[in-house]
Amino acid sequence: MKDSIKVILADDHPVVRRGLAAIVDAEDDIQVVGEADDGRTALALVHSLEPDVVLMDLQMPVMDGVEATQRIRAEA
Repeated sequence: MKDSIKVILADDHPVVRRGLAAIVDAEDDIQVVGEADDGRTALALVHSLEPDVVLMDLQMPVMDGVEATQRIRAEA
């Protein structure tokens, strides 16, 4: 069997994260491995969990999704 696609969800709204997680987890070959409520946490999760995909909100506190995405691309 093929390995699951590992996904991190990054959004500062818990309801949005829960909804996205429900949709993603309904797929047999995709698994949510982490959730972040700001860009800094998303960056840390990328380093520790090494996901295949990050679904990133662009407007978040602490570090926005644009900066977090730029850093992920540069560092991971």
